[in-house]
Amino acid sequence: MELFRTFVEQPVFNLLELIYATIPGHDLGISIIIFTAVIRMLLWPLVKKQLHQTKAMRKLQPQLKKLKKAAKGDRQKEARLQMELYKEHGVKPFSTIGTLIIQLPIFIALFFSIRKLIEDPNILFNFSYSWVRDLPYIQQLMADVSQFEHTLLGIVDLSRKGVESGGLYVPAIIVAIAASFAQYYQSKLMLPNDKDAKSLKAIMRDAAAGKQADQSEVAGAVSRGMMYFLPFITFIFAVSLPSALALYILTTSAVGYFQQAYVLNQDKDEMHDLATKDEKPSTVETKPQKTKKKSAKTKKKARR
Repeated sequence: MELFRTFVEQPVFNLLELIYATIPGHDLGISIIIFTAVIRMLLWPLVKKQLHQTKAMRKLQPQLKKLKKAAKGDRQKEARLQMELYKEHGVKPFSTIGTLIIQLPIFIALFFSIRKLIEDPNILFNFSYSWVRDLPYIQQLMADVSQFEHTLLGIVDLSRKGVESGGLYVPAIIVAIAASFAQYYQSKLMLPNDKDAKSLKAIMRDAAAGKQADQSEVAGAVSRGMMYFLPFITFIFAVSLPSALALYILTTSAVGYFQQAYVLNQDKDEMHDLATKDEKPSTVETKPQKTKKKSAKTKKKARR
């Protein structure tokens, strides 16, 4: 626990404090938004790789169905053929877990940091690095810590929860709803638009009738179900914690959505470039043929 506190929690807290102390207005909510965007951009190489792997696996689904038929119920053969297909296309099924593993400690560290900050603002001085503590605004807070405000634009009290013992705090609930919607659209963007895809209910009905379930169809149905389930869990989670964490979830999902959209558009551009390259040789090949015909006619005239 001490190692986590030293190597994860303290760097996360100090980065947040650094942003808070240096931005105009010293708004904690804006600081969390900037902090989240910075973390997402630092993780961009891993995130981009994860997105490409996810897309590649999605594109291989038709071939995986063919492999399943070729295996004829032989699970070992099917698994071997799948791994060969993944290897052929450079797909690493478990590589997408890496980004999630890295983001989880950051979220936990931010949770502890915000909770301590809300409970005792003196942590700004006790848990910060010396060079952060020497920043002018932090020195100003040391003289009068009551100046510290944990709000977003002076509207949302980030220390409060959406559902409290005294009732509902509407601004925090609005942030939680926005986080849920952002989570939904982020998940939806990566799912293929397959109108013929079976629902999990239909797959279970076929299985009850004795028909063997296709694992790719099951995985697709589960993914579509999670697209609705995760935002619901996000909302329940967000309203039960300080709204500062709901703001972090909202920003993470929003930035993640734009990162995914960028990768998808980039892939379309790459496909267009490849198509253009394939078209160019055909125009070049036709020119020599015309030249040959002309040269043949010239030779005939010369002979005459």
